[in-house]
Amino acid sequence: MSKRDYYEVLGVAKSASEDEIKKAYRKKAIQFHPDKNPGNKEAEEKFKEAAEAYEVLSDAQKRQRYDQFGHAGMGGAAGGGTQWSGNMDDIFSHFGDIFGGHFGGFGGFGGFGGGGNSPRYNRGADLRVKVHLNLQEIANGVEKKIKVNKYVACSHCGGSGAADPSSVSTCSTCHGSGHVTRVQQTILGAMQTQSVCPSCNGDGKTITKKCPHCNGEGIVRQDEVISINIPAGVGEGMQLSVSGKGNAARRGGVTGDLLVLIEEEQHPELIRDENDLVYNLLLPVTVAILGGTVEVPTVDGRVKVKVDAGTQPGKVLRLRGKGLPNVNRYGHGDLLVHIGVYIPEHLTKDEQKLIEKLNESPNVKPNGSASKSFFQNFRRMFE
Repeated sequence: MSKRDYYEVLGVAKSASEDEIKKAYRKKAIQFHPDKNPGNKEAEEKFKEAAEAYEVLSDAQKRQRYDQFGHAGMGGAAGGGTQWSGNMDDIFSHFGDIFGGHFGGFGGFGGFGGGGNSPRYNRGADLRVKVHLNLQEIANGVEKKIKVNKYVACSHCGGSGAADPSSVSTCSTCHGSGHVTRVQQTILGAMQTQSVCPSCNGDGKTITKKCPHCNGEGIVRQDEVISINIPAGVGEGMQLSVSGKGNAARRGGVTGDLLVLIEEEQHPELIRDENDLVYNLLLPVTVAILGGTVEVPTVDGRVKVKVDAGTQPGKVLRLRGKGLPNVNRYGHGDLLVHIGVYIPEHLTKDEQKLIEKLNESPNVKPNGSASKSFFQNFRRMFE
């Protein structure tokens, strides 16, 4: 099952400050704390999920990678965040400092239910698109322009959903907070709970006269051309995130993101192996025997490679730095040229006589060291 967006897990906007992220995590941790939900596996999983989200979003470098690559950037070559699937004590010890005290039991929390006097924000839905890239675009990075049909803010009301500014007023039920508070007496004392205001659905405002162009929603559908800067070194299945280029939200909320799924086009000659490229070179038997110069393809054009006399099948020539760049800019991969030798299948009578004469020479017979070298190369091909 795919992971939820970390910002969605904590209930914050993508533009949230470090302090807002910290407060949001504290609230979630209190809500799903195992002491408050004994035996509740769902609450325990949400507690771990919130811890994982906070572990990434509270770190500036990890957050930057996540904003650009999404969950794909949290593993493999792009680095990663902690996967909270083990002991709950690991989470307590890792994040206990943000509670200003002991992170076990209710004593260190100073009460339940969270707080916050801000109205709920609306967030537009994310858009997902696929982008096809060839090997040269992957090697050098590229800017792509794509046309998408999406929700944008209504130009007539500025996204407010109201016919005019005087048609917007503060909600009289929640007084602009977006939620209502209820105090309940329990055996542990007074417990305060909050719920979304039923009058304004958490907006904190009510509209007396709707905009006729968007029917009060504040958004309309429209085509938009979006430029996407794709960094060098991306790979098949990687997902990039373009902040604020998704669907606009109702009534001036936070715009969603554009999620770009990378699909890699197969090169006619080169095979990708992470950051390395592989080329299978088939030599004429005469070149393998006598040596020579051959051309091999790279992402930037063909280059000449020297082949030594007596080159054996299975030998690998390494062209350093001729592979693909690491997506995190940690150097380049190599181009690996795997040598094969073509044995002619059809010979003329004259050609056959030449081979038969050559066969009488002791130099064409494999010796012990040559056989050992061949089998070592052959085995290396499958490792």
